[in-house]
Amino acid sequence: MDDLVGVWVAALLTLGLFSFLYKDNPYFRFTEALFAGISLGYYIGNELGNTLRPNLLEPLRQDFSGNLHLLIPTAMGILLYARYKKSLAWLGKYSLAAYVGYYAGYNMILKLHGEVLPQIQSTILPLNQFSAKFFHTDLIILIGVLAVLVYFFFSKEVKEGELSSQVFAKVSVLGTWFLMVSFGAAFGYTVMARISLLIGRFNFLLNDWILGTFARF
Repeated sequence: MDDLVGVWVAALLTLGLFSFLYKDNPYFRFTEALFAGISLGYYIGNELGNTLRPNLLEPLRQDFSGNLHLLIPTAMGILLYARYKKSLAWLGKYSLAAYVGYYAGYNMILKLHGEVLPQIQSTILPLNQFSAKFFHTDLIILIGVLAVLVYFFFSKEVKEGELSSQVFAKVSVLGTWFLMVSFGAAFGYTVMARISLLIGRFNFLLNDWILGTFARF
């Protein structure tokens, strides 16, 4: 019976979120605030149990003198809350700058090795590889990269009647088409992922809530 109560609570909250499709209403605002509050509470508890406790509290409790260096990031983290007091808000800027700088540099290396270098490697290929795979994939990638680079090359002046300008303009238009295909594919992938979540909710409402409730009675 307890699981059926949980199913009903989840179903009513799901319908509360879906009620926004009709119009904004108190039912939707309640479920939205509840979802935000539970998510924030879960995140704080997760960070406390999986980050602060094993990486800060436990090491300091076991060997305080040997882990004094942990007090430096602790102080920087506390200084982030100085923004709530105007006279001390400037102190938080140093912690924020260190935080943003560290993650910007860290993610830059990940992006460089995970996306930029592999894409460069895919475009620098010997043109004498006249294989089916080359013409169907690698050659398209090469043309697309070059066309998009031409599209974003703004330092060249386009003059009417000049042959190089006409070629430049046509290649730039081709780059626009590649950009639109790329953006469309990314948007379609995002919509497809959201639709799969929506289908999951509909399956829950139909199978677990409606049919599951009738099966109990």
